Amino acid sequence: MIKAGIIGATGYAGNELVRILLHHPEVEIVKMTAHSYVGKTFDEVYENYRDINNMVLDEMNMEKLAEECDVIFMALPHGVTAKVVDKNILSKTKIIDFGADFRIKNADTYETWYGVKHEGRELLKEAVYGLCEVNRDIIKGKNLIANPGCYTTCSILSLRPLVAEGLIDTSTIIVDAKSGVTGAGRGLTLANMFDECNESVKAYKIASHRHTPEIEEQLGYAAEKDIKLTFTPHLIPMNRGILATCYATLTKKVSYEDIKDIYEKYYKNEYFVRLTKKGIFPETRWVKGSNFIDIGFGIDERTNRVIVVGAIDNLVKGASGQAVQNMNILFGLDEKTGLTLTPIFPA
Repeated sequence: MIKAGIIGATGYAGNELVRILLHHPEVEIVKMTAHSYVGKTFDEVYENYRDINNMVLDEMNMEKLAEECDVIFMALPHGVTAKVVDKNILSKTKIIDFGADFRIKNADTYETWYGVKHEGRELLKEAVYGLCEVNRDIIKGKNLIANPGCYTTCSILSLRPLVAEGLIDTSTIIVDAKSGVTGAGRGLTLANMFDECNESVKAYKIASHRHTPEIEEQLGYAAEKDIKLTFTPHLIPMNRGILATCYATLTKKVSYEDIKDIYEKYYKNEYFVRLTKKGIFPETRWVKGSNFIDIGFGIDERTNRVIVVGAIDNLVKGASGQAVQNMNILFGLDEKTGLTLTPIFPA
C-alpha cells in the first residue's frame, strides 16, 4: 500500500482528495494536517465523514511526514511548498504540490505574477509539470510534481492539439473562462459570500490573472515558440466547475472533420478526455465529481475562427483527481486507479 500524507486536508481540494483516496485500492492515508484544526478529527470538520474518517489532524512537520509517507500531497496555496520542501525531503518521499510554486520554470516570471519571492529556485529543474496527458513519460520516476491549476488544465488541454499542429494563429487566442466559487478556496472573504455571488456573474483579475503565464508557457512548448494570449476569468454562482470557451483564428481553411481528426490524434487513447459529438458542447454538469475533461468545438466560417469549449470539475481534474492521476503514474499504477468516478447528476 502507498502511504499518503495530506497537508491542508480541510480545504476544498484537500477534502476532495480525501474522498478520492479513501476509495483508492492501493493507498492508505497515514497523516493529515490542517493548521486551523490541529487536534480535531476530520469528521468534526466535515460531518459527511462521520463513521468514515475520524483521523486526528496534526500540525505540519515535513521531516516527520517525509519519514512516514511515500507521497505527500501539498494541498496549500502558492508560496508554502517552496519554503518547506528541499532536496533532503525529496530524497525521502515524493511531493505533489497543488500550489503554483513549481509550475512556472522561470522564477522571475513567477515572482512578477505572484508578487512573492520564490524560495525554491534550486528545485525548479527537478520539478515536472503534472499535466498527465502531456507529460506522463517525464512524470515517471520524479519526486516533485507541480499539479496544474484548474483554469490552466481546462484551457491547455482544450487548445493544445490545435496549437501543436499549427492550425491556429497563436497571437489571436482568447480564453474566456468561468469558475464555480470553490475555485477561490474555503477562506472567508466578502467577495465569496452567498449574497455577493448569487444571482450575479463577474469578470475578475482582467489582464492580470496568475494562471496566464502558466497557460502561455505550456502552450508555448506545444507551439515551440513564445505565446501571448488573453485570458479572462469569471466567477459563476455555482459550487464546482470550470468552463473555458477559447477563440482563435484558423491559419487555413479546414472542415469540422479535419479538426476532429486532430483531436482524435492526440486524445483518442486518453481515458479522461472526452470529445463531444458535433453540435453538442461541454457543460459543467456533465463532468461534476469526475476526473473527465469534455471538449467540443465549432467553426465560425464567417470570421475564420474556431471556438473550442472545455469543461472540468475544478476540484477533481482541476486539482485532486489530477493529483491522484499523477500519483498513479509515479508509482506505476494504471492511471485510472481510484478515479473511475461517474459524473454526478443532478448535484
